[in-house]
Amino acid sequence: MASVKKLILNRLFFVYFLVLFTGISVIAKVAYTQIREKEDLKNRQKKITIEDIIVKPMRGDILASDGKVLATSVPSYAIRMDPCSDGLTNELFNENIDSLALCLARMPGRESAGSYKQKIVTARRQKKRYLMIDPGVDYIMLKKIKKYPLFRLGSNKGGLIIETEENRKQPHEGLAGRTIGYLTKDPFGNYPGLEGAYNTFLRGKEGVRIVQRLWGGARMPVNSDETVDPVDGGDVVSTIDVHIQDVAETSLRKCLTRHNAHHGSVIVMEVATGEVKAIVNLGKAGNGNYSERYNYALGEAVEPGSTFKLMSYMAAMEDGYIQLTDSVNNGTGVVSYLGKEVNDDHRKETMGWLTVEEAFAFSSNVSITKMINKYYKGKERQFINRLYAMNLNNKLDIELSGESEPFVKYPDNNLWSGISLTQIAYGYEVLLTPIHTLTFYNAVANNGKMVKPRFVKELRRHGSLEERKEVTVIKSSVASQATIHKAKQMMEAVVNYGTAKRIKTDLYRIAGKTGTAQIANEQSGYRNKQHYASFAGYFPADRPKYSCIVTVYAPSQNGTGGGVVAAPVFREIADKIYAADPDMNEVLKPEKHGMMADIPYSKSGFYGDLAYVWKTLEIPVGKDSPKTECVSVTAGEKEVEVKARGMNKNLVPNVVDMGLKDALFLLEQRGLRVSVRGRGRIITQSVAPGSEIARNHIIVLEMSQK
Repeated sequence: MASVKKLILNRLFFVYFLVLFTGISVIAKVAYTQIREKEDLKNRQKKITIEDIIVKPMRGDILASDGKVLATSVPSYAIRMDPCSDGLTNELFNENIDSLALCLARMPGRESAGSYKQKIVTARRQKKRYLMIDPGVDYIMLKKIKKYPLFRLGSNKGGLIIETEENRKQPHEGLAGRTIGYLTKDPFGNYPGLEGAYNTFLRGKEGVRIVQRLWGGARMPVNSDETVDPVDGGDVVSTIDVHIQDVAETSLRKCLTRHNAHHGSVIVMEVATGEVKAIVNLGKAGNGNYSERYNYALGEAVEPGSTFKLMSYMAAMEDGYIQLTDSVNNGTGVVSYLGKEVNDDHRKETMGWLTVEEAFAFSSNVSITKMINKYYKGKERQFINRLYAMNLNNKLDIELSGESEPFVKYPDNNLWSGISLTQIAYGYEVLLTPIHTLTFYNAVANNGKMVKPRFVKELRRHGSLEERKEVTVIKSSVASQATIHKAKQMMEAVVNYGTAKRIKTDLYRIAGKTGTAQIANEQSGYRNKQHYASFAGYFPADRPKYSCIVTVYAPSQNGTGGGVVAAPVFREIADKIYAADPDMNEVLKPEKHGMMADIPYSKSGFYGDLAYVWKTLEIPVGKDSPKTECVSVTAGEKEVEVKARGMNKNLVPNVVDMGLKDALFLLEQRGLRVSVRGRGRIITQSVAPGSEIARNHIIVLEMSQK
């Protein structure tokens, strides 16, 4: 018995001392950790919880020449949910899921409440922690979503995940969209247009922020020397003029629709600087509508046809072979070279003898081929070298990507044939883009100086100028001044009496050249009879300010020639630019012209307002004008005649011939309810003037325009 008791006591002592030893060891280890390993553990804990966050900069804007926004960044927010977040208990989830689903379903164009609930419940059951709720909402909707049940509890308890994404918007609805460009998902930033050309400047530089992850998923910024602030992107001020761009796009769209064409382009350039004020590229989509699908103006190198005749004539003039008054015999308007027949589209005007100017004005294929063949047969290299000297074989090296290489065949080319010389003379067996053709025509308008087309004026950052883009001269002169003068005279003849005489106007002078080329097909050659219509020129011809080219590919109805299809678009654009540009219009001064403009019509109304307008516009008013509240107005021969209009506050006033603003004030002041039909000036009122006023009675006003 004693031995058993002793055994038990020994075991108890053993357990006691074992527990005591363990406790002392734990206490000692805690004390050692607190004292000796404290700093090391803190550093290790920071390494685990501290992370680098990439801070994206704000992308800069692309602006029109007057500062209007063409492209800007607008943030959108993707809404996701973690239905298994740490703080989202079953009680919270079950209490709020129905309310959350109802709120989500009330958003415009979204799923039903039942669909949302099923999706969220299923994700929670399957432990999916990154559920897409909505791929993109704006800031106003985001503020509402943050107040929804569950979501208002934040990320830990409510599972709300917000991801910010930068969206690029063009406020002018795609105007010059292909030139402005757009952002893609390409990780290498392969963006077209100005977005791509100036991507580095627009994008800015990313920053780095050091944060520490706290319990619950929150992040707290940490002060660190490693923090790098982002550098926001700068703004690109383009050369695009929104008004001219809109005019050009509207005119081209009407043309393409009228002629059922495949696609077309327009470029408007400032002669002295090479600034591209408008560039339009419209192609037909599957639904028959036209939109910016490809930059044809830069990327489509085609056989230009008759617009190339200007280069051929100038080459022969530079070499001293022809003068404007020289004559060429066209015969019947048909000629053949090694079995290749060349004929004129305008045979009534081009048969028989023509001067060089007339041959150009009527776009005679026969004349130009005869002259070039006569003077350059056996000297083909001299002709092509002259064209090369005009920079027709080199790319313009503009800042936008996608410019096609020009091609002017040289005699040692394997494809050179016995008819190549005469074919090149009138725009075949050569390839030029519209912008290259326009650059040459612009050089002629610019007295021979060829300037590079440019799409950007300035680079700015936070409103301050960082870089100004200067004019780049490609060639100081493409030809002698004598040849330039003759070329200008020929192009004016085209509009005065030649193939573009339908666009002649008495308001200002136009110079240019029509072009109509057959389109070659790889399989069928020229047998498909499709055409490429164009017109290139400048205005006003006596003091050129703008050059312009219009190209229309494959028009199929209402005509196919450049004079019928493309030239009217040029004229419409030029008319609207001319009308809106005060620098092009001489201000008429009465003392110079010995007359005064007619006294303008004015509505009747409040005398004080009218008198202010008359004084501002320096319109003479009759000396005996009554100084009453309301007046009737008539326009005399030399001055405005004003008569008093009585206004009894207790009777219905006479508001006929007034504007709506003044009439509403008078009628509603007297307690009448007003119904308006039409717009303009008031011509009748349903309640006769001078009638007694019935409160809340309706009076109907008929306006001059429906």
